[in-house]
Amino acid sequence: MKADQIIKNAKIYTSDKDRPMASALAVKDGKFVYVGDEAGLSAYEGPVTDLGGKFIMPGIIDSHVHVTWPIGFEYATIDGLIACCGKQEALDIMAEVIREKPGLERYRFVMEQKSLNGEALTKEDLDAICPDSELQIQEAEGHSIWVNSRLLASHGITDDTPDPVPGLSYYERKDGHLTGNIIECSAEVPIILDSSMHLSDEQIDAALQRWIDFSLDVGVNAVFDAGIPGYAALHERVYTRLRELDRQGKLPIYVDGCYVIAAPWQAKEGLEELKRFRREFSTEHLKVHTMKIFMDGTFKIHTAALLEPYPDTGTTGASTAFKKEELAALLKQLNEEDLDLHLHTVGDAASRTVLDAVEIVRKELGDRFHIKVTCAHLEVQADEDLERFAKLGVYANFTPAWHCGNGTGDALKPLIPLLGERRATHMYRCKTLWDSGALVTWSSDNTIFLDFAPWNPYFGMEIGMTRWVSEKTNAPEFNRTIRPFPPENEKMSIDEMLTGYTINGAIQLGIEDKKGSIAVGKDADFLVFDNDLLTADPEAISYNTPKEIRRKRSISAERK
Repeated sequence: MKADQIIKNAKIYTSDKDRPMASALAVKDGKFVYVGDEAGLSAYEGPVTDLGGKFIMPGIIDSHVHVTWPIGFEYATIDGLIACCGKQEALDIMAEVIREKPGLERYRFVMEQKSLNGEALTKEDLDAICPDSELQIQEAEGHSIWVNSRLLASHGITDDTPDPVPGLSYYERKDGHLTGNIIECSAEVPIILDSSMHLSDEQIDAALQRWIDFSLDVGVNAVFDAGIPGYAALHERVYTRLRELDRQGKLPIYVDGCYVIAAPWQAKEGLEELKRFRREFSTEHLKVHTMKIFMDGTFKIHTAALLEPYPDTGTTGASTAFKKEELAALLKQLNEEDLDLHLHTVGDAASRTVLDAVEIVRKELGDRFHIKVTCAHLEVQADEDLERFAKLGVYANFTPAWHCGNGTGDALKPLIPLLGERRATHMYRCKTLWDSGALVTWSSDNTIFLDFAPWNPYFGMEIGMTRWVSEKTNAPEFNRTIRPFPPENEKMSIDEMLTGYTINGAIQLGIEDKKGSIAVGKDADFLVFDNDLLTADPEAISYNTPKEIRRKRSISAERK
């Protein structure tokens, strides 16, 4: 057979369980036509490349990123990062910036919640230093903001404005009056990203091109876009640009998209919108077939939903966006329409609600239940729920870059008073889920294009294997942690990291017939490395970059 490309003398990690390793391959018309040993190449003729033993793996799949959300941050100037010790120092820092840059329509700052040392920051405090312009301070983790009265007024938010998702995403009130603290994404995102709709197509395309270029450089060839909460208009506009780029032949990365809803009362309309998205955004490299729900929030601001109370507040955190019965009803509708579900689940109460809902529907529908359900993040899990993922067929998506404790220095220390010692030392139990037979996938989950370092899959691989940012890690000094994050028996192997970033990701996205492994009949997308990742030092994997990236010229990623 005539082949377009023949490779021999390579160490090929295929991600194909039927043939995990090979030494040779052949490509014709953008597909693998042979994968095996060099003896089998005798049936093929064409240009031959001897790789001299170099390492080959499939293209990488990032199974939870934010492609649309970062567009809103791309052109929003941050006026200052506030590092302080208490409310008054924070106010003084901001007041000085405002004096130095007078007359801006809006001032934007970023600050850690812990910098306030437990003090409350109110709109009255912000009004005192900034009465004539809008002022917002985004909490560094991105799940809450503080704003002044002028910004509340410009968005028409009053004491009588209903909360977007009561108990989860809301406008904080004291004695019935707004404090200026806005909690969780559905409430804050429309404010943070409110200027994004004024961006030109050219500006959006330029931002997307930066992300595309990065993805190509590191060998990412497919992603799941986890969407924007509370701002469907911007989400759709960016998808419109992605569709146009693909029509122009300028989108080489396959984007598996979603439509986001926040609460049960949005389910009916959201389902119709998701079906519309599936119809309208369907090109070679853009498909939409997944509903996304933020089931809970984050630990820092106590919006992650827990089964047992937070030690410092005595509460179990925010309510989940859906109760199990409500989610079960939605699952049945999605199943009928052949649409999938992807959920933000940080706390154990959030993921249990999902597992309970899937169990309800599986009992009712049996083999007729066939859609893919993915729980993302899974920072804290109850012991008794760990075996349920495999049993119920729920996929587990982790962000391994967080598995160092998602902090710096002694990353465990601030978590113990927040979660208690038992929970703080039993986070990110990906290995336990993997060993139980659950399908585990990996992701980067970032919301800004300003710095792509945290998006790097090789950084994720390293932290997944080591659970710390060591002196050998390709990371700034200030990001280093002092020891592996517990429990150390949750460290993954390089084989498990590669599998989760390839074929498992393809299964989650429903494109495993085209991508995710080097196998006959699949798209000829693969990466060539000088270093053998299977034998490389785990504490330096983050320095690796593919030396060569081979892709099918015209990638067809039709869903099965």
